[in-house]
Amino acid sequence: MNRKFYFLTFLSLLLAGFSAQAQGELKFEKETHDFGTFAEGVIASYEFVVKNVGDKPVVIAQVQPSCGCTTPEWTKDPIMPGKTGVIKAMYNSNGRPGPFHKSISVISNAATPQAVIFIKGEVGPKDLKTSYTPEQKANSPRLAVGTTSHSFGKLEKGQKAVAKFTIKNTGRQDLVVQGVKSNCNCVTYKVSEPALKPGQQATLELTYIPTMLKEQNEVVTIVSNDIVMPDLKLTLKANVVESLAQKNMLREGNQPVPFR
Repeated sequence: MNRKFYFLTFLSLLLAGFSAQAQGELKFEKETHDFGTFAEGVIASYEFVVKNVGDKPVVIAQVQPSCGCTTPEWTKDPIMPGKTGVIKAMYNSNGRPGPFHKSISVISNAATPQAVIFIKGEVGPKDLKTSYTPEQKANSPRLAVGTTSHSFGKLEKGQKAVAKFTIKNTGRQDLVVQGVKSNCNCVTYKVSEPALKPGQQATLELTYIPTMLKEQNEVVTIVSNDIVMPDLKLTLKANVVESLAQKNMLREGNQPVPFR
């Protein structure tokens, strides 16, 4: 009788142990990213890659930065066991000169429900310049682009539009796009590859949300670790008009009614 009791107790504890282990777990490739020094006005961006090393799907419920200067995006779909997701952190350096060190809390249903990752760097002057030797320039990554402008045609004010550019690393070291800056602060970016090997191509997406009416020519500076041309300029063109939805609506009381 006692043997049977002990055996059942042991079996229950063993199964409970297996059940506890059957849970998702997130593991980051790196927990801190250092942007280094870059000019004020740049919107610096980095994608943290995270892998589910557990045996159950993990859903990232919330990503909470420590300040409003950091805007996160993350994988919303469940991260299956063995698969990876990304958490993109964007730091707006406008009006924030000097060093920074920011934390980002990641909340999920993983075995460790809260993880913390960090971004840091230093925001230099807007006209930041650095001197390099001829040898350093010869071995630098080089950012090349097929075309330097994109025309959206007619856009409504506040409408989100995406322009895609093909970029290539024609240098000798890995190329990293570090951020973008524009006078309107209405452009964000995404690169299909976090780092381009020499000779590798990638797609650069610029998301533009116009805030001004009439013909617009937004000059967007692409900041990279190309020390020969660290500030590549692209132009986004659009004829921005008032929202058609607003123009075609009449208000009756508090409810908008479309023209018929």
